[in-house]
Amino acid sequence: MVAGLKPRGFTWVITDRLAVSERVGGSGFQHRRVRREEEITWLVEEAGINVVVSLLPGNQNLLAYREAGIATYSVPVGPDLTGREVEDFFKTLSKATAQGSARVLVHREVIDDTVGGLLGGFLVVSGLVTDPILALAVIQQILGRALGPEGRSLIPASAVS
Repeated sequence: MVAGLKPRGFTWVITDRLAVSERVGGSGFQHRRVRREEEITWLVEEAGINVVVSLLPGNQNLLAYREAGIATYSVPVGPDLTGREVEDFFKTLSKATAQGSARVLVHREVIDDTVGGLLGGFLVVSGLVTDPILALAVIQQILGRALGPEGRSLIPASAVS
């Protein structure tokens, strides 16, 4: 029997280590407390998620995650990303994934070019993929869609020292 409800867009970027989804509980006016609770149950019981990195501008869902035993990080990402925000995301995701037992979920309202570009960039920055063109191809394959110029610009040419 499956517990809870799988969040929209949930997919593993790195199997059993790093996942991405849309905001848990739905977005905007569609956000529902019951749906959020069912999705958190699924994340914990089915996916084994124990860390969430939220890219939402506020603290939405953070308390609910903590109450479910999920560690949280908040890296607010606005519509016009600064280099500082991108660096903060890479550092935070590196910290979140550093523990061997971490199963991390990154989410934002929707999985857009920004999220895809940040995840592709993380693959390069972390050294998991050394070629930025390959990182772009990998993240596009995982997300099932092409990234536009905004997303592509977030993938650095090489790992950050």
